[in-house]
Amino acid sequence: MTRRTKIICTIGPASSSSAVLKDMIRAGMDVARIGMAHSSIDEGLELSRAIRSAAADVGRPVGVLVDLPGPKIRVGAFDEDGVELATDSTILLGVGNDASTATEVNVDYEGLLIDVQAGDDLAFGDGGVVASVLQRKGDRLEARITSGGIVRGRPGVHIPSERLSLASPTDDDLVMLDAFLEEGVDMVALSFVRSGSDVRRVATEPHPRGPLIVAKIECRAAVDNLDGIIEESGAIMVARGDLGAECSLAELPHLQKEIIRRCIAAGLPVITATQMLETMIESPSPTRAEASDVANAVFDGTSAVMLSGETAIGKHPVRVVETMAEIASRADEKFDHSAWAERLQAMHLVGATDPAAAITNAMTAAAARACDELDIAAILAISGSGFTVRSMARFRPRANILGFTANSNTFRQLTSSWGTVPMEFESGPSYEDRVQEAVRRAVESGHVKPGDLVGVLAGIALSGAATDVFRLVRVT
Repeated sequence: MTRRTKIICTIGPASSSSAVLKDMIRAGMDVARIGMAHSSIDEGLELSRAIRSAAADVGRPVGVLVDLPGPKIRVGAFDEDGVELATDSTILLGVGNDASTATEVNVDYEGLLIDVQAGDDLAFGDGGVVASVLQRKGDRLEARITSGGIVRGRPGVHIPSERLSLASPTDDDLVMLDAFLEEGVDMVALSFVRSGSDVRRVATEPHPRGPLIVAKIECRAAVDNLDGIIEESGAIMVARGDLGAECSLAELPHLQKEIIRRCIAAGLPVITATQMLETMIESPSPTRAEASDVANAVFDGTSAVMLSGETAIGKHPVRVVETMAEIASRADEKFDHSAWAERLQAMHLVGATDPAAAITNAMTAAAARACDELDIAAILAISGSGFTVRSMARFRPRANILGFTANSNTFRQLTSSWGTVPMEFESGPSYEDRVQEAVRRAVESGHVKPGDLVGVLAGIALSGAATDVFRLVRVT
C-alpha cells in the first residue's frame, strides 16, 4: 500500500546539497519547506530551483513550500556552541541585536518594553525554554527562567499574541512573496495568522493559478478565529511550538485534534508540525514517545507530518525521513477507515449548503462507500483545480487516490493531499477520452492492473465546479 500521510521536510545546511535532496526524495519526502526566517530571497530561490532539479532527476513530484517569517521576533545571537538558560535563573531582557548571554538577552523588537508586562511568559525557539517576566528595571525586563534548556544561534522568542502590535504578513513577507510568485512556487505558509483578514492581505490569485496558501495556527487568536481562517486558506498548519506557548500542555493535544477535524471537514490539507522527531537532530533513532506522537497524528487524520530542525540542521537528514516514512506507513496500515467514515458523518462538511459543494459531497461520499463495500483498487479523481481530489481525500478511503490533472500547478500542489498520488496527464476533449486516458496511465504506472475495479470521479457539467459523476470501471 502506498503511504497515505505525506512528509514535509525543512531544507537547510544539512540537506541542501543535490545528493542529499535526491536521497531524501527517494526516502519519502513529498514536500520541501524553505524557511525564510533564516534565508535571503536569493538563497531561497536557489534552494527552490535545486529542489525542482532534484525532483526531476529522481522522477517524483515534490512540492515546494515557502514559509514566510511573518512578524518573527528574534534574540541577539547566542554562542553557536549553545548557552544554558538554567531553570530558576534570572535574566535581563533588553531591546537590540547585540549578542545574548546566559544573563542578558537582547530582543529585536522595539515594542518589547511597551507590549510585554509582568506575568507574561516568553518562550524561546520551539517553546522548550520559557521565561516569566517579573518586573521592569529601567530599560530592561527582569525575568525568571521557569523551564530551562540550551539555546544557540538566534532563536525566535514568542510573545503572547494579544500583546503584539505587529501585523501579518509583514511588508518584508510581501516582498519575498513577489519573488517566489515569479518563480511559480507551489505553496506559501503565512506565519502568525490571527484572522481570515490576514490571509486576504496576501492577495494572490486563487490556487491553482496562484500558490496554495497555508495558514499557520500558532496563537490563541488563530484558534478563536479558525473558521474564518479556514474559509480564506488553501491549507492549515498546526504549528505546535508557538501554539504550545499560548496554551497549556494538557490543552495542546486536544487543540491539535480539533483543528485537524475541522480542516478535514472543510476539505483542506492539514499539516502537523514541530518537534515530531526532534531527538533525531542528534540521535540516529527517535524516542518511543516521538514515534507514538507521529502515529497518533496519523490516526487523527492529519494530511502531512513535518520535519523541521531534524532535516534542516540534523546529523541524519535522510535517516530521519526514512524513519518518519516507516512510522507513518505502519500507522497508515492500522488506520481505521470504517470508524473514520462514521466520524466524518458526524461532522458538518463545510460548504454543504453550496449547491456545487453539496453535489461534490454526495459523489465523494458515494465513492467512499463503494470503497468500503467493494474491492476497489483505486479512486481516479480527475480534476483541474484539485478540488475533486481534496474533497475525496477528506473521507480517508481505503483505496489510493490517483489525482489526475492537466494543470502542472495542481500536480505539484497535490503533493500535500492525504492519500493522493499526483498524476499529470493530457486531458482529452471529452469525458470518455479523459476516463480512458486516466485508466491507461493508472495501468502504465503500475497502480492498477487488468481485472481491477476502479472508481472514477470527475465533473462534466459545463457550468459550475461540482464533481457530478462517479462511475465504476473494470480495467481491461
